[in-house]
Amino acid sequence: MKQLYLVRHAKSSWKDEGISDMDRPLKGRGIRDAYSTARWLAQQGYQPDLIISSPATRALHSALIFAKGLHYAYSDIQIEGEVYEAGTDDMWHIVKTINDKFTNVFLFGHNPTITNFVNLCIDHKIDNVPTTGVACLKFDTESWKEIDTKAELVFFDYPKRRKK
Repeated sequence: MKQLYLVRHAKSSWKDEGISDMDRPLKGRGIRDAYSTARWLAQQGYQPDLIISSPATRALHSALIFAKGLHYAYSDIQIEGEVYEAGTDDMWHIVKTINDKFTNVFLFGHNPTITNFVNLCIDHKIDNVPTTGVACLKFDTESWKEIDTKAELVFFDYPKRRKK
């Protein structure tokens, strides 16, 4: 069994219009939401064997916050340039090339790809994975190379869901 935690980066700031999309930082709310979600995951007992992140500042900062909250070494975060502008086909390639020694993989990326990828794998539709949203997919296989579009949605969580 392989579990893929697809995480949409936390809320980013549009305050500085002159900054490139790649370099947009997180907003204060995004930072708070990332810490809150990482704490919630830790309380539930979820632990990454591997964290993969887009190189975009907002995604990597989100990954670093989660790593801290989940006691994962910052130096072990794998930055994957292809995630930044990935479509679903690119994401399939990235996921299928994960080393099989890793079972629980957290992948930090961007919409619409995160939402589209989740929807390809489950038998119902999620309208949108919001910022700092996490969808955990369980694949019934021992090899990342063999995953297909049939996954069980273990959970789908996001900050506003926990604030109710």
